[in-house]
Amino acid sequence: MDQAAEAIADPIRRAILRMVRDERLTAGEIAARFPVSRPAISRHLRVLRESGLVTDDPDGRHRYYSLNPEGLTELHRWLSALMTPAGWEQRLDALETEVHRARRDHRRDNRETA
Repeated sequence: MDQAAEAIADPIRRAILRMVRDERLTAGEIAARFPVSRPAISRHLRVLRESGLVTDDPDGRHRYYSLNPEGLTELHRWLSALMTPAGWEQRLDALETEVHRARRDHRRDNRETA
């Protein structure tokens, strides 16, 4: 998870991930979209590959990069848990129990007074 978090901390790497989410691209195609050097893009791609966020598939003389969404699974799970208020499920279950109990008691009281 730490490697993935470090990898996506850089805005260029986040942009690369968005690019390769829907299409396979070569390093040259990726580099052409940035105002930085090709060696810099190669370093970014190496970080993404080593963190498990992209895969590179050789095809002839080219390597095609694509998103590996499984590389984000652990980080996604951690962020989701962080953003979910602690104990909400238990509180909602307790509220549901109280609502049912109140309805039952209300029906019983109505039958006794009728």
